Amino acid sequence: MLSFHCSLNLNILETSRPFTHSYSRFFPMSSPVATAVHAAAPYDRAKAVKEFDETKVGVKGLIDSGIKVIPPIFVHPPETLAELKRGAEPGSAPEIPTVDLAAVQESRAAVVEQIRQAASTVGFFQVVNHGVPEELLRRTLAAVKAFHEQPAEKRVPVYRREIGKGVSYISNVDLFQSKAASWRDTIQIRMAPTAADSSEIPEVCREDVLEWDKEVVRVSRELYELLSEGLGLGAERLNEMGLWEGRVMVGHYYPFCPQPDLTVGLNSHADPGGLTVLLQDHIGGLQVETEQGWIHVKPQPQALVINIGDFLQIISNEAYKSAHHRVLANHSDEARVSVAVFLNPSDRERVFGPLPELTSEEKPALYRDFTFNEFMTRFFKKELDGKSLTNFFRKS
Repeated sequence: MLSFHCSLNLNILETSRPFTHSYSRFFPMSSPVATAVHAAAPYDRAKAVKEFDETKVGVKGLIDSGIKVIPPIFVHPPETLAELKRGAEPGSAPEIPTVDLAAVQESRAAVVEQIRQAASTVGFFQVVNHGVPEELLRRTLAAVKAFHEQPAEKRVPVYRREIGKGVSYISNVDLFQSKAASWRDTIQIRMAPTAADSSEIPEVCREDVLEWDKEVVRVSRELYELLSEGLGLGAERLNEMGLWEGRVMVGHYYPFCPQPDLTVGLNSHADPGGLTVLLQDHIGGLQVETEQGWIHVKPQPQALVINIGDFLQIISNEAYKSAHHRVLANHSDEARVSVAVFLNPSDRERVFGPLPELTSEEKPALYRDFTFNEFMTRFFKKELDGKSLTNFFRKS
């Protein structure tokens, strides 16, 4: 059997040789692929996951190889697949709120109330007229797509799982913790407080992501002001806590999936940090869970998607709510691209908890105090699995 390790001559990516012997290691004995190739050893999931990771070419490498059946490490259990079919009733599906930030000039109070309402219910909203040039939005998405669609030998050198690296390219941050992998690859770039050296950022996307980060800082500071006012606090209360000073940018790439009904693009989860600023392309696939069921976050030209993270839910003492969200596997021939920036505190040793101004005898603190380092360490020890992070820090 051929070695599954990927060398720079990348035989694994020869599209003229789909289902090489190397790929048979991904399929169990019952698989028609395994039968067609040759008898294989009993399926060992842990081994298959390790061998997939060691290729360092991600899901894009699988697609480039010409596969028509997804490896079983990506097949989700029946209960997850059944959940994918649960959505809002046809004709009743709401849309997440859209907030026009330019309206602040006419009625700041009205915009504060719109954002407060969205943050305290669905936990998601889109913003338009945010001041980011349309050309930069297009270039940022194109730059991230260009990175993922480079020849594999350009991606392999930055494929790594070590936490804390300035730049890393991986497939599934929770690959070794999850019950099933998701059909996506990611480039992650640390922007602050200790930014990746610019020379580490792949040249194909370097200039655009650095420019994009500057715009995210401006927009996020404005959003935190409005969210702070929505809590009845001064406009600068959240910004004074440095909730935008710790930033990680991720560029997700969701290639075509030959069996989208058997897997997901991103499993259901809630983001851990304060706010997430998301730029998504026109393909769609992002869904958020609401009281009416799972609803699509429809792409809007030039809009940014904003969502509340677990950390902001905790410090607001649940005045604001984080929300489960997921991305469906991409059935389109065109790859889906999104660029998210996670906004966190910069001081990882500072102790946080529900803000004193938001607690009282009538509404005591719902969560215990913790350092942000403890908070994020807990997050990376588990798979992406809903609200277990907030449950862990909740007072008994």
